[in-house]
Order: sequence, then C-alpha cells, then structure tokens
Amino acid sequence: TFEISDDVPSHIAKTNATNAQERSLRLIDWNVEMLLHIIRQIIARRDAARNPGAPNQSATQSSWMKQKHGGKARAGKGGSQRPGSNDGDNASPQFNPLDEVKEIIHLPEFNKQVAKAQENADHVTIDPIIIKQLRSFIANIAGMYRDNSFHNFEHASHVTMSVIKLLARIVAPSDLDELESAGANPEASADNDGHHVAATLHDHTYGITSDPLTQLACAFSAMIHDVDHVGVPNAQLVKEKASIAEVYGNRSVAEQNSLVLSWDLFMADEYSELRNCICSTPAEVDRFRQLVVNGVMATDIVDKELKQLRNNRWDKAFDKNHEESAKDATNRKATIVIEHLIQASDVSHTMQHWHVYRKWNERFFRECYAAYQSGRAGSNPVDGWYKGEMGFFDFYIIPLAKKLKDCGVFGKSSDEYLNYAMANRKEWERRGEEIVAEMVETMDNEAAGVSAKKIETSDGEDL
Repeated sequence: TFEISDDVPSHIAKTNATNAQERSLRLIDWNVEMLLHIIRQIIARRDAARNPGAPNQSATQSSWMKQKHGGKARAGKGGSQRPGSNDGDNASPQFNPLDEVKEIIHLPEFNKQVAKAQENADHVTIDPIIIKQLRSFIANIAGMYRDNSFHNFEHASHVTMSVIKLLARIVAPSDLDELESAGANPEASADNDGHHVAATLHDHTYGITSDPLTQLACAFSAMIHDVDHVGVPNAQLVKEKASIAEVYGNRSVAEQNSLVLSWDLFMADEYSELRNCICSTPAEVDRFRQLVVNGVMATDIVDKELKQLRNNRWDKAFDKNHEESAKDATNRKATIVIEHLIQASDVSHTMQHWHVYRKWNERFFRECYAAYQSGRAGSNPVDGWYKGEMGFFDFYIIPLAKKLKDCGVFGKSSDEYLNYAMANRKEWERRGEEIVAEMVETMDNEAAGVSAKKIETSDGEDL
C-alpha cells in the first residue's frame, strides 16, 4: 500500500507513490524470472534422476514437519506457529530457527548418469499454476517488507542478485580450460562429453554447482532475509523489550522473525503446487529448510556467539589437519561457503562500484538517522559514521572478501570483490568525513522542506 503524504504537494506525492509501485512490480517480475530459471534446473535435474516406477510423495510429509508438530503435517497453517511482526504480540513459536542451525548440511553426491541424462533447463516447460503461485508468493514477500530506507525489498533484491551472480561465477580450478579440452577430446577423456568437467566442478565446489535446490535455497534466503525488518537493530528491540525479542530469546530477533514469517507463507495451502514443484520429496523439504535456516541466520553478523561459531567452523573446514570422512569434509566446506556467500551478498554494495556503495551507504545512514530522530537509537549516527565505516571495512568486509578468495571456488569474482572493497575503503578514508557532512545537510534540508540534491546515484548494474 502506498499512502499519500500530507507533507508534499498531492501531485508530487501521487507521482512518487506511482513510481514506487511500478518499481516494486519490476522487482517482483525480476525475482520471479530469476527463481524460475533455477526451478527449471531443479525440474531438469529431477527428471533426469527420476525412477519411472517411484511413487510421488507429498512435500508436506517431511521429517522436519513431523519433528516440529508431533508427526502431523500442518502445511495449511504454515510450517510454524506465526509469532507476528517485530511489534506484534501473537503466540510464541514452538521452536526457534536459531536452534536448527547445523554445522554440516549434506548435499547430494555427484551422479554421472544423471548429469549425462539431464536436458537443457531452458527447454523445460513449467505449469502456469506454478508460475502464478511463485509470482503471488514473491508479491506477498515484497508486501511484508516495510518502507525502510535500507532494509526494504529493493535491498533484498540487490542481495538476491549478488547471490545469483556469485553462484553463476563459481568455477573449476585454474586448469578448467584443460579439463574442458579433455572432455571434448576422445583420446584425453573416456567420457568424451564434458562430464569429466562436471564431476571436477562438483568436487571443487563441494557439490554446490551440482544441486540446483541448494542454489534456489540461497536465492530464497536472500529474498526473505529482512522480511518485516522495522528499521532498528536487534539490540534496540531487546532494549525496548519488544514482545518479538522475548519470543526469540533476545537473539537474532529480526532474522528469526523474517524466516518464520516467510516460511509460514511458503507452507500455506495456496502454494502447495509451487512447494511440491520445488521439493518433491520429504527429504528435499528438509534439506531446503535447513539451507534456508543456515542462510538467513548467517545474516546476523552482530551476534558474537554466532560469529565465533562461524569462524570456528570455517577454520575447521579448511584445516588440513582436521580429521573426518571425505564426505563430511566436503559437506562441511559447502555449508560454510554457502553461509559466507550469503553474508558477502548482504553487504555486496561495499564490494561493488563506488557509486553503488555510496547509494546504499546513504540509505543505511538515512535509516539509522531516522531511528535516532524517533528516539529509537542510543546515539546520533553522525558522531561515529565515518570511523565506523572504516572499522567495518577493516574488520569485516575485507576479511570476508579474503575468505571468498581463500575458499577457491569463486575464481576471478573473489578478486573483483576484494579489489572493490579495498578501493572503496581507500576512497571513504579520503572523502568520508565530507560525505557524512553532505548527507546530514541533505537530510536537514529535506526536513525543512527544501528539495534535496541527489548525490552520486546511478541506474547502473545495481537494482
């Protein structure tokens, strides 16, 4: 719903509302197309692997639902008791998503026969009912985002774009060209069809490239990760003793709320065909749910305990002296790489062109400034914004970009992210104080009813 403000002339307000609505519809359309592309891959992979005599199973019979609801599926009412919004006072859920985070999520092993039998996903036809339900679901998700300057559906779409870009850029080792040549050379490869390359890709990327359901879970997590965000951090919700903070034990409040609300919608009866298209078996529901839980919870980068656990898991995953089965080692790497992929995407504006960084930095500043002005922040963000960004680059963004490079699966993209992060940090150090002063002046002028000058915005590659 787009309301008309009394603070501006009606014709301007109506134009702004119309533009916002049109932009929201464009973002919905874009998300639909991106997710449909991955769903086609899921169908192609499933058709190639299908046992002709196997009975169809309802996705609502998953062990996850049985575990949470005493053996009774509750798809019609959602996968959990819905606690409501951050400011709500509805009943507590029976469980907290934070308790479901796993150290290792097991992805499917590589199957050469399936890889050989799989058709081009572009040739897959999707039932119009599935497309209609997907569009409806994404439109409802968009409507569950609040009108914040930063934590809004446009941000969610920008994060989703980054996830999809990174997934698309996952590559084999530096000798991929050699492997591709081998796959096309009868004397160099027994397969003679490139599937040796597919197997190598699977191993090198810890199975992520071979499982479209995992890729959809990553994009899904990005799209829903800030649903119902109220524009203040978790610490403020805890300080205010918001009912939703009590529901989730004062930890990862916004993240858990976003996940529960979104999953509740996903499990509704009206999306049963969509759900069964994405997850055709109970095992797939369980795996999809687990990936989404880990993905959304990874976006809480403030919780010290979660941060320490993730760092420990990363160290264990890439410690050559850590002893465990090859299967567990591969899946451990896959799990932690997926989490860092989503983390990097959540702050991808810091690792992109300067104008993209400026756009989202200003939006986040606006959101924090609005919270301060409304009495929902302990300090004025102006006071520490310049130095805070420097610290954010030094202690989170640049180390995160280096991890993307160190894990070895993202090829040149990891270099690109790291280079942009370092360049933006350098430019912020040079111009940051001046920029903060400009942003404050702009917002003060806006508050006084003066038309603000837009600073370095662009309709470039960012959404």
